[in-house]
Amino acid sequence: MINADAAYTELKFDEIPVRSVVRQWKTKSANKLVIADLNSELKGSDALLRALVLRRLFRKVLSPNEKNVGLLLPPCVPSVLANAALTLDKRVVVNLNYTVSPEVMNKCITKVQIKHLFTSRKMMEKVDYQPNCEVVYLEDLKEKVTLADKLISFMQAKILPISTVYRQLGLNDIDPEDVMAILFTSGSTGMPRGVMLTHRNIGSNIKCYSDFFNFDQSEGWLGALPFFHSFGFTGPLWSVLTRGMAGYYHVSPLEYRPIQRLCRKYKPTVFLGTPTFLRTYARRMEREDLASVKLVVTGGERCPLELMDEYENKFGIRPTQGYGITETSPVISANIPPSHHTRGWEPMPKDESVGFPMPGIKVKVLNVETGEPCKTDEVGMLWVTGENIMKGYYDEPEKTAAVIKDGWYCTGDLVRQDSDGFLFIAGRLSRFAKIGGEMVPHEGLEEGINLIIGHKAEEEPKICVTSVPDEKKGERIIVLYTELSVTPEEISVKLKEQKYPNLWIPANDSYFQIDAIPLLGTGKLDLFAIRQIAQDCVQKN
Repeated sequence: MINADAAYTELKFDEIPVRSVVRQWKTKSANKLVIADLNSELKGSDALLRALVLRRLFRKVLSPNEKNVGLLLPPCVPSVLANAALTLDKRVVVNLNYTVSPEVMNKCITKVQIKHLFTSRKMMEKVDYQPNCEVVYLEDLKEKVTLADKLISFMQAKILPISTVYRQLGLNDIDPEDVMAILFTSGSTGMPRGVMLTHRNIGSNIKCYSDFFNFDQSEGWLGALPFFHSFGFTGPLWSVLTRGMAGYYHVSPLEYRPIQRLCRKYKPTVFLGTPTFLRTYARRMEREDLASVKLVVTGGERCPLELMDEYENKFGIRPTQGYGITETSPVISANIPPSHHTRGWEPMPKDESVGFPMPGIKVKVLNVETGEPCKTDEVGMLWVTGENIMKGYYDEPEKTAAVIKDGWYCTGDLVRQDSDGFLFIAGRLSRFAKIGGEMVPHEGLEEGINLIIGHKAEEEPKICVTSVPDEKKGERIIVLYTELSVTPEEISVKLKEQKYPNLWIPANDSYFQIDAIPLLGTGKLDLFAIRQIAQDCVQKN
């Protein structure tokens, strides 16, 4: 058995992230390529110069006491610089999710009191909506650059000592407990919530997994995950900036040809991706495209073993699963492949697990009903504590108090932990139905039905399982589908043959055909929309 406390000492937060960026870009990475996309590339000192100029331009638009500032930009060099510039000015960055509806986006803007939204004309043409705040186009800011802006920024980026730059920008005054960014949850189960992450939250999380994976300046990250996504924000954005690595960005993780060009040109060694995005690359890209990649970490949803096998066979690299939540900054656990073993770590990755808890992060698995600690391999609710736990939900103290108890955050995920300490996800609590006092897992039923209809996990979903209130049993299982190769009656027979309990098997009149299974922009199931559709189907019938 691997003992987490024996294997690792607690890793403590040691530096404000934005100060790390200044230090890296002025010294070790000054003459090294640090950020690039298909239109531009910048070395450290030049990136710092651009970010400092942009900071001064932002200050011409924003009032001194304007804290929360919106960004609506895809992953690219200007987006990286905008995030850095606002943080250098001690603002709270709010990267907005451009895959949600205009109504939801405006609710997010209103929720966190955004007055100015920085974006581009090209971006606004794509989203096609009117934000309920003032829109500022980055293209227009170029006209406001003065000679003083250029000279002062040049001095700070290339000549003045780091201590002087810290003092001039007020970076010494940043409290680790100050909010650095607000990221909205996916909204898969309802209205997105604004998660307040502090400098300590983000900095400590970067330190724990960077040390765990032995990341150094030789690494180059493929940055296609959007910055409104917690993995994209902490990983390819702030990990790259603070650790002196290189980031290669593209505006969409689904546009495989430009990503193919990025890979061939810059030869990244690391990239993160949800299984949804990895499927696209597996189908469209060639072995030589990912020849330089040593590490593929996937998260956000369960990665099918078939997809892992496909990557290993086609690209010679096997993806490993990690696990995180926006509220935990986000990384909680991960598998480490042999290419990144460090500090005496020897265990091989366990494909179906989401890995081992990061150093400095403690977990406990508690019985859902009693709150007592679970035994090894017993399924229960996962609680997490560490310096990575969010400050709270913006302007929602009651909801914050409901999920954080004595410094422990309730993830809402049901897991089991094996004798080696590896975590295995059993499912979201919201993805269980309680029928006759028993917990019935939606995902477990989906796997069984997909097996019956011959649908592979790596393909676009054809069915999804949810539940609606039921007066007699508490809840009723509902199956939404786009197409079925067999009848509901045949599915029931097959589920019984697979030894599924009768209580779990959906009634024959609980199958409803719909045009498409609702998905979020990240590729995950839109659980809120799915449940609403199911309720509408039941009411109509």
